[in-house]
Formats: sequence, structure tokens, C-alpha cells
Amino acid sequence: MKGEITGNLEWDGLHRPKIYYAVITTFCGLFLSVLDGTICNVALPTIALRLDISPSDSIWIVNAFQLVIMMFLLPFASLGELFGYKKVYLYGVVVFTIGSLFCALSHTFHVLVASRIVQGLGAAMIMSVNTSLIKIIYPKRHLGKGVGLNATVVAIASVTGPSLAAAILSVTTWEWLFAINVPVGIATWFMGRRFLPDNPTKVVGRHFNVADTVLNAATFGLMIGCIEAYSHGMDWHRLTFAVAAFFIVAFIYVRTQLRKEYPMLPFDLLKIPLFSMSVGTSILSFTVQQLMMVSMPFLLMHSYGYDAVGTGLLMTASPVAIMFVAPVAGWMIGRVHPGLLGGVGISLMSIACFLLMASPQDISHFGFVWRIMLFGVGFGLFQSPNNHILLSSAPAHRSGSAGGMLASARLTGQTVGAALVAMMFNFFGQSAPHKALLLGAVLALCGSCLSFLRVKVRKIN
Repeated sequence: MKGEITGNLEWDGLHRPKIYYAVITTFCGLFLSVLDGTICNVALPTIALRLDISPSDSIWIVNAFQLVIMMFLLPFASLGELFGYKKVYLYGVVVFTIGSLFCALSHTFHVLVASRIVQGLGAAMIMSVNTSLIKIIYPKRHLGKGVGLNATVVAIASVTGPSLAAAILSVTTWEWLFAINVPVGIATWFMGRRFLPDNPTKVVGRHFNVADTVLNAATFGLMIGCIEAYSHGMDWHRLTFAVAAFFIVAFIYVRTQLRKEYPMLPFDLLKIPLFSMSVGTSILSFTVQQLMMVSMPFLLMHSYGYDAVGTGLLMTASPVAIMFVAPVAGWMIGRVHPGLLGGVGISLMSIACFLLMASPQDISHFGFVWRIMLFGVGFGLFQSPNNHILLSSAPAHRSGSAGGMLASARLTGQTVGAALVAMMFNFFGQSAPHKALLLGAVLALCGSCLSFLRVKVRKIN
């Protein structure tokens, strides 16, 4: 029996002043979930010392959070389509806030990791429906502005994390890195309960499948686990076993999804050329971004003699550029084809990677700043149009899965990019940052070609 689409098919967003409060609510949740992916990095040495754990073990404080998000993005996106994006978002804020409180109260390593898993579940719920909420909050004619502002919030959160962590650790203990989320989470919940809209459309006769959720979590968990294991030089016997397990689970998962009308892994959306091409360019762009952001600190410190503070200041040039360019790119969407904007943006990322790789030994501070800023301009010019074309190419009743795929593409690209840098160090030693930037430039060129091809692809829905 095929599902029947019901509801307000003519829905065209909220109006003033309610739209302002709804947008602020979505931005608060997104800011917290992105912030907590980066805020711990600076504090890991401090946390490792206080909890008496090794530096390698402390990495799980970050990895547990990211891994859980990746495993459950698509299931929560599917739940959003079934039961409402607002409901999933509000539950996500509650779970994230509780997880933050548990993190702040943790006094052992295992309790902290378990609390980060709870936090990750909440963040997955928030991220899975965030862009879907943006799509139903903004009128269609202003959707470009909405995704542009969303990209700006992500950029602000990413640049704020390390700086905020350093400021907090300078005056108090690491527990407050998580405690600050609690009052913001409570305020976000109350605002969301009052101002976020319910789903304008829904599919009658559709049900949530728990088995699909287990298979999805196992597939993505094994995929990320194999990438991380290979990049860190795991024993090949164990790695072979893990890869075999991944392919078996992934085969079973894909085979079950192909037979479904509304699959959790959205093959129905991936059959739409604009959608699948946008997912591909998104994965490539975030892979390139992570290749640059992870390799550049090593290049600056080892090859050019910068200290940690100087490196951090130079690296902020990219997210600062994104903050200014992403809203402008969103405004340009109605005037220039998003595929063209995205192609130009990711081409600039490629140029920036080539320039950074070929930086002369006597380069000035400003020389690095404008190169890194050029990368940020390119990424900001790419991200908003790409997100817009990805969301708008999906049917309204599948906005949840479209948003889930958008977030999954981002996290997949970031994970692969970080793993590739680690692999470069295993293969090339001290020259790894240069090789990583070269690879980033080549991948960005591939992404630009794919983005330009979208100009000739017709939108079919």
C-alpha cells in the first residue's frame, strides 16, 4: 500500500514576527550541536590530566560524540518526517541538555564518554531536522537567505569553539565547557515549543522500522570505524575482519532499502540527478575543507615556525570569511544558478589549496591570511547554493531525509578528510601537509566540475 500525502500542500513558510523567533530557535540548537563538536579539542590535554587518562584515550571524548551523530542522523530524519520535525528537534534539545549536564558532573573517563554519547544522540536529533525546519520556516522565495544564514551559524560556531574553550579554561575548570549548554538548552526548548511550526505535510500509512535503524547505525558505524582504523595503522588482520563485516552489513542494508517506497537511506531522492550530484559535491567540499583545516596547523608550526596562538589566529581567517560570504551567496541564489555559484566557490577552494601548498618560505603573515581567507570565501560561496539546491530538489514530504543526507554528507566528508591527513602522515612523514593540500586541490577540481554540470540538469520536482 502506497503512502498518501496529506496536509497543507500550499504551505509557504511563516510570517513576521513569528519567523524571527523560529529562526533564532533553530540557530540556537544548531550552534550548540556544532560548538560541542569542536569545544573539547583544546581542552583534551587538560581533561586527560585531570581524569588520569592517556592522550590517545582522550580522543574518544571527541570521537564518541561524532560517531553517534553519524550513526543516527538518518533514523532521526525519518522520525521527523513521520512524527514532526518540531517534536524531534525539541526532544533533541532535551537529550542534548541532559547529556551536557551529565558531562559537567562526570568525574571518571567512562562516565564522561557515556555522557558524550547521550549528547551525540541529542545533537543527531537536532542536526537531522534543522535544515528541514529551515525549509518550512522560510517562504520559498527566501529559502536561499535561510540556508545562507544557517551556513553562517555553522561557521560562527566552528570558530567560536576553540576560542570559547580557551577563555573558559583560563578562569575555571573543564566541566564548565559543558555546563554552559544547560541554560541555553532550556531557553531553546521553551522557544521551540512556542514558535516552531509543525510539519505542513505528512504521509499516511508509513511506519518507522527499528530493524532499518539498527542496520543504518551498524553500516555507518563500521564505515567510520574502518576509515579511522586504517588511517591510524590498525593491524591488517583486524582491519580485514572489520571491512568484511562492513560490506556484509552494508549489502544487507542497501538491499532492504531498495525495496521500500520511503527508505531510510533515501535512494528515492538519490535517483534525482540534482540531489545526488549535490550530495556528491557536498562530500567532496567537506573532505577538502577538513584536509586543509587539519593539515595547515602542522604546516604552519613545523615548516614556518608559528606557535599555537599564531596558528590559531591565522586559521580563523577561513571561518570569518565564511561568516560574511555565506549570506551574500544565499542572497545571490535567485539571481545566479546555484550550480554556477557552487562551481565558482569550490574552484576558489582548489586555487587556495594550490597557493597554500606552494607558499614560499619567506611568506608574510598577510600572505597566509589572504590565502586562507580565499579558501573561506570559496567555501562560503559554495555551501549556501549547494544546500539550497539539495533541499529544493527534494519533495516537501521528504525534507527530513534531504536534511539528514545533507548533514550526513558533511560529517562523512569531514571524517574522510581527517582520516586522509592521518594516512598522509603514515605515508609521507613531514611532507604530509603539502601532499594533503595537493590532494585537496585535486578533489576540489573534481567537485567544481560536478557542480558546473548541474547547470544543465533540469529540476524535476
